[in-house]
Amino acid sequence: MIANPDRAQKPIGKPCDTPGRDAGNCPVRDVIDRIAGKWSTLILEALAKRPYRFGELRRLVPDISQRMLTQTLRDLQRDGYIDREVFPTKPPSVEYRMTDLGRSLFEPLSKVLQWAGDNHALVRAAREKYDQSELA
Repeated sequence: MIANPDRAQKPIGKPCDTPGRDAGNCPVRDVIDRIAGKWSTLILEALAKRPYRFGELRRLVPDISQRMLTQTLRDLQRDGYIDREVFPTKPPSVEYRMTDLGRSLFEPLSKVLQWAGDNHALVRAAREKYDQSELA
């Protein structure tokens, strides 16, 4: 499932390195930096299936700290990808769910996740080959 490198690619928008364009206002950098974070994609993948409470998300990604999960959820909420709902229970419970904007993002993102799963062994083999050539 490797893409054909000979296939012509249609340009996507105006490049951020175009002279006169403010690189600090680059849509690609602004959006991709956030969703490419170590935890964001895993959390979005989980929330694409169904809403989850904080503790459930923490168990789904067991190597994430509570602080990092909190920050990642806040960042995703700030960007409009997820919503946070507080239920008036004792103690209060909180549930996170994907928004329409999040679902529209997850559609193309899921293709990248599928590609990663399909090609992970090839990527690891390429890394190993590269690392071995660097040692020689």
